[in-house]
Amino acid sequence: MNLIKNILKDWLLYFRVKHKFQASNQLTQRQLFHYYRDCLKNKSLPEISDTGFSVFSQFEEDGMLLFLFSIIGMKNSQFIEIGSNDGVNSNCANLFFNFGWYGLFIDYDYWSIKRGRRFYERYPNPWQYKPKFAHAKITRENINQIISENGLKGEIGLLSIDIDGNDYWVWDALSVVDPQVVIIETHNEFGLNDIVVPYDPDMSLSKKHPLYHGASPVAMVKLARKKGYRLVGANQLGFNFIFVKNGLADEIPEVTVESVLTHPSVLEGQKRFEEIKDWEYTKG
Repeated sequence: MNLIKNILKDWLLYFRVKHKFQASNQLTQRQLFHYYRDCLKNKSLPEISDTGFSVFSQFEEDGMLLFLFSIIGMKNSQFIEIGSNDGVNSNCANLFFNFGWYGLFIDYDYWSIKRGRRFYERYPNPWQYKPKFAHAKITRENINQIISENGLKGEIGLLSIDIDGNDYWVWDALSVVDPQVVIIETHNEFGLNDIVVPYDPDMSLSKKHPLYHGASPVAMVKLARKKGYRLVGANQLGFNFIFVKNGLADEIPEVTVESVLTHPSVLEGQKRFEEIKDWEYTKG
């Protein structure tokens, strides 16, 4: 029964995304790449907040990442996505399918990894170099080993982390790769407090309350600065923060936490923090 269900999911996934493989989609993005390169030469770059769109990403991260790598360049076209689900509706799929990137998808859900591996083996063609998939529960203790075992090390283009819990602690522990760009989920319900939920390898703390996990935007920015990154933007809803390695693309300015937490949903979410504001936290 599980096999039949997952075969159906495979087909549904394909029919849901097959229009994304149209040649016009790739052509438009290639044109955008060169447009941004021209903007760089003419010193007329748009604001990163104006560049967002979604092809494979859940929100507008695909467009923002295309903008950033148009400025940085795509010589280093490797990615790692931690918390990737099947790797199709992800922050790295667009770079793979439309710009020839390759890398590693990691997720704890067995069927998601299996579905993703099958999908990439077939589409858009069976001859394209395929990404790797790893089925693993990620902790700060095992993250470097898992990445090393899959053959990635040193500088990579993009790191994406979205594991709904220990994102902060995993990035803090990560040392085997040196990404140019990091996109990572923050917990904007925590507002401008400098707080992180204590490290919990078993993710049992989140069972106490659906909001009790992760790190605040302020704490994540502090970690980024410690690791040598600056905040350059976020998705419109203000929870996927995007950081660029210092010394790269200096034309793209650092932005403040406050400037990316303006969506009405952020303010509404912060009201829910009152329920757990006195619980145990550490500082970023």
